[in-house]
Amino acid sequence: MDSFKALRIHQEDGRIVPRLEQLSLDQLSPGEVVIRGEYSSVNYKDALAATGKGRILRRFPLIGGVDVAGTVVSSSDPRCKPGDRVVVTGGGLSETHDGGFSEYVRVPGDWPIPLPEGLDTRTAMSFGTAGFTAALAIHRLEQNGQTPELGPVLVTGATGGVGSFAIAMLAERGYQVTALTRKTTASDYLKGLGASAVMPLDAVDAGTQPLKRAVWGGAIDNLGGATLAWLTRTTVPWGNIARIGHTQGTELNTTVLPFILRGVSLLGINAVEVPRKVRLEIWQRLAGEFRTAALGRIASREIGLDQLLAELPAWIDATVVGRCLVRLS
Repeated sequence: MDSFKALRIHQEDGRIVPRLEQLSLDQLSPGEVVIRGEYSSVNYKDALAATGKGRILRRFPLIGGVDVAGTVVSSSDPRCKPGDRVVVTGGGLSETHDGGFSEYVRVPGDWPIPLPEGLDTRTAMSFGTAGFTAALAIHRLEQNGQTPELGPVLVTGATGGVGSFAIAMLAERGYQVTALTRKTTASDYLKGLGASAVMPLDAVDAGTQPLKRAVWGGAIDNLGGATLAWLTRTTVPWGNIARIGHTQGTELNTTVLPFILRGVSLLGINAVEVPRKVRLEIWQRLAGEFRTAALGRIASREIGLDQLLAELPAWIDATVVGRCLVRLS
């Protein structure tokens, strides 16, 4: 190809400026595998990077997009060959390495994961980073002994991609799920995913006591801050909290008492730097037991690359529910 389209993010006079540009392969970050992108997706992290609301990119200019699925065009790595259908999430996409908002992507050979049987590139990006992260969180919870018998699981940031997938996957695995959200108008959407109850965010009373009445068998938390502190105080003995996002802040105002008196476990979920063996396992599970019946309800919108710049501000304003696919070709 002579040139292709990509959403490239620049830093100019202290401002972050995203542009849809025509690029050539020699302008991409180095790597052993070239992929013709077919689908990507919009994530909150992508909006932070492209609007400058978060310090995501470590260098400029850089193509945005933290995930992509497509077909291998060329490869010097024996694990990939031309014609392979692959998915890439994490690594350094749209942090240190050109990302997935591009008709062509070049990545290190360790990053592409072959699409499991039963997943095409569109379905893979319907899950995308959000579905992968939710599945990884549940994987970690259950590795650490989480079961439905421990009690209801609270999912915070419930209307986002990770929260939506977490609710649906947990409910289909037999858990009672409570969705915590400030978007109370989304109650029907959340219950349709499998939430048995919807709790408004302003009902959280973090308090200052080191321990409060134990309510939650476990949690998947996308908020951090005061909500996470409250969760540590209200999780039952031997319950687990999977920690993902920090939209409420990075500080954790709690004590050691939930951990040493109740045996609560706080599990960090890093969906960027995941060992290849684990990534392979999670994608296999997404094609199987984690392939939720709610997939189409969650990933209900699709836009083209040309529409991406207009889409991103809504993710900062937190007006979006569920997932949005980006069609690359």
